[in-house]
Amino acid sequence: MAKIAITWVKSGIKYKFDQKDTLESLGLKRMNQTVIQEDNQAIRGMIQKVRHLVAVSEAE
Repeated sequence: MAKIAITWVKSGIKYKFDQKDTLESLGLKRMNQTVIQEDNQAIRGMIQKVRHLVAVSEAE
């Protein structure tokens, strides 16, 4: 299955708690951290919720 790299690029300050929880669910703990996740519908839905806070690219 394909993998995607998710990088946290913008602070979650002044955003709702559910968006901060979504960042944590994606495995992100601090700014500029990159995690590799499987590309599936659940992960895509979480990315859609916080798309203004993260950058997404395809991982090798």
